[in-house]
Amino acid sequence: MDIAFYQSLKQSLPENVKLVAVSKTKPVEDIMTLYNLGQRVFGENKAQELQQKHEQLPKDIEWHFIGHLQTNKIKYIAPFVSMIHSIDSFNLLAEVNKFALKNGRIIPCLLQFHVAAEETKFGFNWEECEEMMQNPSFSSLQNVDIRGVMGMATLTDDTTQIRREFHQLHDYFNLLKNKYFADKKSFTEISCGMTDDYPIAIEEGSTMIRIGSAIFGKRNYQ
Repeated sequence: MDIAFYQSLKQSLPENVKLVAVSKTKPVEDIMTLYNLGQRVFGENKAQELQQKHEQLPKDIEWHFIGHLQTNKIKYIAPFVSMIHSIDSFNLLAEVNKFALKNGRIIPCLLQFHVAAEETKFGFNWEECEEMMQNPSFSSLQNVDIRGVMGMATLTDDTTQIRREFHQLHDYFNLLKNKYFADKKSFTEISCGMTDDYPIAIEEGSTMIRIGSAIFGKRNYQ
């Protein structure tokens, strides 16, 4: 674990940028090390692993779900999750709404856009997102709160391409804000930027960066 990097990163971040410490595959001891340094926002990508960590760790942790979410796994995180970054279909959003209602909650969510060149990445294209926004059923989802957008850039050394993709995500945010969320003060978030590309993401308007390996070291694959 690179404590020095974490501390310098925290000091260098603009005030409007939130650090989501990506703790997937990492033991609770590592999370507690950062917790004791003041970190409260952590990101996980597996629902059952997140549920187990929530049960073991302090209750003032703000848990963000950042991975691809299957509808049959929503039940594990709906009672407590602080934000879901990866809404990539109307069906998924409707299911999150259903479980949020069951738990008496309104769950903050981000709409994930596919801006990378890689086909393996998930997310809406603009036409799919607009179709959802104009679906009469969308306005009936009262237990989800759309706060902004999320995206991942292509895994490449081409910084021009990375910047272009993050810029595209920011454009989608602005289009949604102007067309559908103009009166919504909480529609403010752009989640993009990871260990290798977060400086570019911040320059392109990111308000949340998701940093894992630079802080925790390589992932522990199980």
